[in-house]
Amino acid sequence: MEKQDLWVLDGGMGRELARRGAPFRQPEWSALALMEAPETVREVHRAFAASGARVITTNSYALVPFHIGDARFAADGERLAALAGQLAREVADEQKRAVKVAGSLPPLFGSYRADLYQADRVSELATPLVRALSPHVDLWLAETMSLIAEPLALKALLPEDGKPFWVSFTLEDEAPGSEPRLRSGERVADAVTALASAGVDAILFNCCQPEVIEGALKVASAGLQALGRSGIRLGAYANAFPPQPKEATANDGLDEIRGDLGPLDYLGWAERWRAAGASLIGGCCGIGPEHIEALANRLR
Repeated sequence: MEKQDLWVLDGGMGRELARRGAPFRQPEWSALALMEAPETVREVHRAFAASGARVITTNSYALVPFHIGDARFAADGERLAALAGQLAREVADEQKRAVKVAGSLPPLFGSYRADLYQADRVSELATPLVRALSPHVDLWLAETMSLIAEPLALKALLPEDGKPFWVSFTLEDEAPGSEPRLRSGERVADAVTALASAGVDAILFNCCQPEVIEGALKVASAGLQALGRSGIRLGAYANAFPPQPKEATANDGLDEIRGDLGPLDYLGWAERWRAAGASLIGGCCGIGPEHIEALANRLR
């Protein structure tokens, strides 16, 4: 595939909030700071923008019942999502260079938990988030998707606003060299075919080991070439967690951060992703502004 201009994305919101002393715990995760310390959310957006991120993502990832509970979601989910959109928009607009806002549409039933997916509740949970974020975002990002069906269902709920729709899948943390699969067990090749047919604008891989992403990008690139869809961007933003077992959930506790993924280590992986066809590169959990600065300085 022909190389496209690189866009540097931001890094992980939750761990950066915790590092800055914002209220942070499970199960609320990054939503807690939005409720109790929204100024810190603004500070993190500013830090990533200052580090060179061309895209910052709304802090709406944890605004689902899985994290904040059904009652709080029903009472306050839409207001909190609107606040998340507003904070990101304000930071993007104050930059001297163009910074876009991605509206985070999270896994509605729990990170890594394809088994908990409920097709009949997607509209109920996603519609308030979409409605609240819509005035503030430049593009839609369905991220950490564990199965093919969920982003397809989300796409059907988006307004006809002409804004790009990006989908980012999380991968099984298997040994490099094995066929890349989503955490549902579905093949990356099948996910790429389905998403390309649905007309998405970008396919990314996130919230998994950096070691497994290169193989997925190569499969995706080959699949898009075969389909004649070279205009669909590819991207990657790994986490800094140790490998996650198949039975892992993102709500059991706080995972350790690997010691071998400093900014220059992470840059090494990003350079491999770039060579494999990625033109959207950032970071997920545990990847901070210093990592993004290294990416922006070297890759742009």
